[in-house]
Amino acid sequence: MRAKVLLLEDDMALQEIIAECLEEEGYAVVCCDNGLDAANKAYEMDFDILLLDVMVAGQSGFEALREVRESGKDTPAIFITALNTLRDLEMGFRRGCDDYLRKPFELSELLLRIKAQLKRKGKGALFDFGNGYCFDSKSGILYLENKVQKIPAKERELLKILLKHEGEFVSLKQIYLVLWGYDEEPSELSLRVYIKNLRHIVGKDNILTRRGEGYCYKKV
Repeated sequence: MRAKVLLLEDDMALQEIIAECLEEEGYAVVCCDNGLDAANKAYEMDFDILLLDVMVAGQSGFEALREVRESGKDTPAIFITALNTLRDLEMGFRRGCDDYLRKPFELSELLLRIKAQLKRKGKGALFDFGNGYCFDSKSGILYLENKVQKIPAKERELLKILLKHEGEFVSLKQIYLVLWGYDEEPSELSLRVYIKNLRHIVGKDNILTRRGEGYCYKKV
């Protein structure tokens, strides 16, 4: 069965180019040019991935995705937009996006990002770390020997983002956006403490560090 893509783009020429490229790659594409229509389609139909422009008529792509997430759907979503400030990035991730692609972009890069999100979607939500600990990345519940364990909110969100990008380094900037609000000051010292605590859960060798770059969960 072909993966189904919802494409929100109000530049009709660009919409046609992207849709044609995706269809050539074997995707089934449903197009719309305003945020309200996109939110309605995402609610009424089942998609494998959402590609959402931000600055569109009706309501923004940000608001469209917020409605989708509030309806309970966790379909992977990629924002495609010319917006590029730190505040825009934060807004996108807080609305529930999984990735962010700035215009202009190469179609080959878009295809790679789509494949990466679909691959992650296909993984199970329950991670067994082989030491008695298991983590449900969808519900955010941590288990030890099948008993629910307390985990601080920021450590829970950090673990979620590392598992979502398993095998890839997650940048400090992206981590800061997820863990701290726009009006909060990120703390590198606190982040180090969170990483130390998570290593106790997932295995000390399974979270890799690149100084000044970020962290990666990779089971060794």
